[in-house]
Amino acid sequence: MPKTVLVTGSSTGFGRATVQRFARAGWNVVATMRAPEAERELQSQDHVLVTRLDVQDRASIASAVEAGIARFGGIDVLVNNAGFGLYGVFESTPREKVMEQFDVNVFGLMDVTRAVLPQLRRQRSGVVLNVTSGAGVFGLPMSTLYCASKFAVEGFSEALSYELVGMGITVKLIEPGGVLDSQFVSRSGSEATRTGRIDDYAPFLEQAEKLFAGLRDHRAGATSEDVAEVIFDAATDGTDQLRYVATPQIQPLVKARRETSEAEYLALMRRNFGYRRD
Repeated sequence: MPKTVLVTGSSTGFGRATVQRFARAGWNVVATMRAPEAERELQSQDHVLVTRLDVQDRASIASAVEAGIARFGGIDVLVNNAGFGLYGVFESTPREKVMEQFDVNVFGLMDVTRAVLPQLRRQRSGVVLNVTSGAGVFGLPMSTLYCASKFAVEGFSEALSYELVGMGITVKLIEPGGVLDSQFVSRSGSEATRTGRIDDYAPFLEQAEKLFAGLRDHRAGATSEDVAEVIFDAATDGTDQLRYVATPQIQPLVKARRETSEAEYLALMRRNFGYRRD
């Protein structure tokens, strides 16, 4: 019998590429998104159920999980991919946007996981894959709230993995960064326009924006399909590995964060980002 995967945020980017990768491998796929009525391509694929799931709407989460189980008989893998990033300095970000950042990236992910876990417990097997980011490993200026949300998912996922391992359920983290072909960067830019600007930050912003522009102009980055391949491998490799760094361009910072001293790491980051007034 083919196995079944449920993927959140399937309309674009990593989510869409992940749906296509599992479908090519012969899996049943529950492709969830906020506006399934606009989707045409995925609807036409065999063994793909396109259904509505908004991580901020718990009723839609329950309905999507129920629909997937009714159609395919169960769920074997959950890919928590839905999310977005706020871009801008913390002080100028309205509180309601801070709440939305956590509601989508953290609480929504938790609600979807909670809805799927009873099925995984019944069958005493399953994999929960949470897509975080390099920004869940190392802090980045201009992404304070996004980093905070992804750090939260990292901690939640590790702790949850200990609770579930005895029931045959594995929790894993996928850590991508710098992927240029997704719509994440464009949405982050549009979110930035909703925050204010404080003059005292102007010199720092100028320096940081030049650095980020250089990173965006680096065209040798990984693609959404590359990240989907890592997600597929993590779901099927049969190991209890917790973390998967999904894109090579963030490897140097991940290595610095995890393998060097605190002093060396902070010196590196402050050289790159730490504007100081003369």
